[in-house]
Amino acid sequence: MGSFITDLKNDFRRGSISQQFIYINIGIFVVTALVAIVGMLFNVGKSSWMEWLELPAWLPQFIKQPWSIVTYMFLHAGILHLLFNMLWLYSFGQLFLMFFSARHFRGLYFLGGFCGGLLYMVAYNFFPYFESYLYGSYLLGASASVLAIVIATAVRNPEYRVNLLLFGQVRLKYLALVMVVTDLLFVTSNNAGGHIAHLGGALAGWWFAAGLRKGTDVTKWINGAIDWISGGFRIQRVSKKPKMEVHYGGRAKDYEYNARKKEQDEEVDRILDKLKKSGYQSLTTEEKKRLFDASKR
Repeated sequence: MGSFITDLKNDFRRGSISQQFIYINIGIFVVTALVAIVGMLFNVGKSSWMEWLELPAWLPQFIKQPWSIVTYMFLHAGILHLLFNMLWLYSFGQLFLMFFSARHFRGLYFLGGFCGGLLYMVAYNFFPYFESYLYGSYLLGASASVLAIVIATAVRNPEYRVNLLLFGQVRLKYLALVMVVTDLLFVTSNNAGGHIAHLGGALAGWWFAAGLRKGTDVTKWINGAIDWISGGFRIQRVSKKPKMEVHYGGRAKDYEYNARKKEQDEEVDRILDKLKKSGYQSLTTEEKKRLFDASKR
């Protein structure tokens, strides 16, 4: 048992950020499922405590449990719900990391969840159609976060082709369009809250990718908050007048560094051109590794 846990820890550390988020989602699903089983043995219903982690549509209830805007995006209603979300997160997480960094992935996962949850609450409190569902509706699932990753990737490289079962190769821009239109058509279905949240996540993905083109990273504040929390709520103080260090012989070192960096950038550009023309399957193992390493820089 100890070696199994050690292997899991090592796999988690070595995995990409998308794989780490998959591990987190699966781990939370297993823990909540086990707690639910124990609760049933003591005649404690699952809904009595899970609703405190899910996102309520009714605003007064949300005020009582504000943490649910974060916790809901790591919960799932069942094994199939988890499976489909994690398959999408794995597939598009790998694509996303070809064009963006691991910090971008982390920030956008949360931004997509925030935007999806907020749009869900706004819609349920604004439109009369949802009045009869308002007080007992709760949202859970990573779908909004996943849609943000998908849409951001499609905005970044709309002509990239992905292979879909039964459909063959499809350009990302068409796949994204179909997903958004489908959610729009089902905003009054039995799973209206889920489809509305998807649209919020899609908006977050577009906002992020479009903003990054103009030099604005809308996930910066989220990553800053996560770093602050993980750092023990410490504020890093930056010296106004840093000491100046003098390095002799630095010109030669700068030249070597710049030449090496230029060579690496040209190699990544070549691999991206090959990726665009022939698809991900045409890349060698070394080329895939170079792209993955470049995405982490």
